[in-house]
Amino acid sequence: MTAPACHSNGSIDAPKGQTRIALVGSPNAGKTSVFNHLTGMRAHTGNYPGVTVTRTVGTGRHTCPECKTVKFTVEDLPGAYSLHPASPDEQVVADLLHGTLPGITAPDALAVVVDVTVLERSLSLVAQVLRLGKPTMVILTMTDELANRGGHLDVERLSTALGIPVVGVVASRGKGFEPLRALLAEPKNWTRTPIPPPRDDTEFNAWIQSVLTAAQYRAPESDQRSASIDRLLLHPVFGTITFVVVMFLFFQVIFTVAAPLQDLIEQLFGWAATLVSEHVSNETAAGLLGAGVIGGVGSVLVFIPQIMLMFLLISLLEGVGYMARAAFLVDRIMSTTGLEGRAFVAMLSSVACAVPGIMATRTLPSSRDRIATTMAAPLMTCSARLPVYILLIGLLVDPASRVGPFSVQGVAMFGLYVLGGIATMTTAWIFKRGVLKGDLLPFYMELPPYRFPSLKSVLLSMWDSAKAFLRKAGTIILATSVILWFLLNLPLHTAATAGMDESAAAAYVLDHSFAASIGKVVQPLFEPLGFDWRIAVGLIGALAAREVFVATMGQIFAAADPENPIDAIRNAVFTSGPQQGEMLFTAPTVVALLLFFAFALMCMSTVAVIRRETNSWRWPAVAFTYMFVLAWVAALVGRYVTIWVTS
Repeated sequence: MTAPACHSNGSIDAPKGQTRIALVGSPNAGKTSVFNHLTGMRAHTGNYPGVTVTRTVGTGRHTCPECKTVKFTVEDLPGAYSLHPASPDEQVVADLLHGTLPGITAPDALAVVVDVTVLERSLSLVAQVLRLGKPTMVILTMTDELANRGGHLDVERLSTALGIPVVGVVASRGKGFEPLRALLAEPKNWTRTPIPPPRDDTEFNAWIQSVLTAAQYRAPESDQRSASIDRLLLHPVFGTITFVVVMFLFFQVIFTVAAPLQDLIEQLFGWAATLVSEHVSNETAAGLLGAGVIGGVGSVLVFIPQIMLMFLLISLLEGVGYMARAAFLVDRIMSTTGLEGRAFVAMLSSVACAVPGIMATRTLPSSRDRIATTMAAPLMTCSARLPVYILLIGLLVDPASRVGPFSVQGVAMFGLYVLGGIATMTTAWIFKRGVLKGDLLPFYMELPPYRFPSLKSVLLSMWDSAKAFLRKAGTIILATSVILWFLLNLPLHTAATAGMDESAAAAYVLDHSFAASIGKVVQPLFEPLGFDWRIAVGLIGALAAREVFVATMGQIFAAADPENPIDAIRNAVFTSGPQQGEMLFTAPTVVALLLFFAFALMCMSTVAVIRRETNSWRWPAVAFTYMFVLAWVAALVGRYVTIWVTS
């Protein structure tokens, strides 16, 4: 449909009074991509339901030669297949569109985003939206896919049949958005359907067929390329083997490719620490900057190459359409736990962070399934564990060790992710089969065609995920590192350390610090695991964020070796600690630490989101307690098994 001329009187330019337009659509329709192009904001785009779990708002603009720039507000609503809600996400959409959502007024206009390759199925949602009686338009996505697969649609005729504006776009490449912006700038000029679609089932089916006929719609042929690939990747045996191989190579790449970049960043922070010691004359300021900031935050940021590479690979797998197939494969396993594939979507999201993973449980229709998944999802190996794992595996395994062509460090990392997955599935089975019994609901998932994602979208997705890690490093980890520095260096012991060399004085201050006092109080709890007070302090700090453990170790060993605060951690393997005769990182201790971090809920943000999503302190308390007990027992067993094996 031709976009109307712009007739702005300037009132829309003001923030107050901007037209609010809600984007409505089913998962995988391309709704979030449309939102990103319209607003310039970057939101995560996935290939399966549950990625957009909350309402997202942005501002769009349209400028034409005859008028000023017109602004409009766009709301990206959670994906919904129907306005008859079957999940909390769909309930939010229905409540918002009906104007019954507490504290939020109904939008002024609605734009239904429709995947044109499945138009017949999508018209059901279009009809439900039209019955609301609000100004409505349709945005058709995947128009290039329709043409490439031999389908056909007359957009003008579809607009006439529906009685509302219809625009086709290619969201993945940003085509067709200028006419769309012109329409969104003037919703008061949209044509309105004279007769709402019928509600009677028989008449409604006839209505859909009449619309398709009028629009000269010809469904696209099945994607033969995708079907051929799926015969392998979705095969019960070969598909599962492929999935395991893909994940195995995934972690091999993370270790082998990122290692040189990590070395460069280590050298950069080592150089920065040297500059501080040489040019900052004030001893306290030099210690705070060198050990607190560089030795703390720097010891975490050296792992940013692995973090960014992991997100890059995840973005590529999502972009080509493989992650949706992984969810489909794992649904067979999920069904044995009493859950369905949508629960795996939440668990897969937890690989990045448990917080969005738990929020993604809103897509589950069953409240029992939501709680069972929430209790299990934090056991998935998240990106916050990655710096800890990389550090500890580096302490335990020689980087040069190989199994054939494969790095043993990569094998160990893969094993930890497998351990997290097994623990998650087992916990979900225990909760669903024992504590939260209920029927297994049917699961459906759209499998998008395989396609090459645009480089820009992949890089933006990677950067958005990595930015969250950097933001945490610049806020939570920095603040915690500064607090830990004061705890590790106060009270002052000027008289007691007089005459000592620098290393001995630092060791004395460390052993008599406030942090030592706190660590020695809780040390008896961790002593059976081989953890001394220094590690205990690191575990306490890790409650703010798991990565803080690495920052704490960085500061402790910066005190032992001020000239080299980062490499000092690795140099402590099988050697004495700051006090002669103390063995801080023996093989049994490292194994125990790996298992403790694999299972413990060392993240207060996750505890907070469990409280918010369950509306109760009961479930966060259950999650923290059972995971701590599991972590403690696993670490104890792992320590003694390692002692037995190495003896």
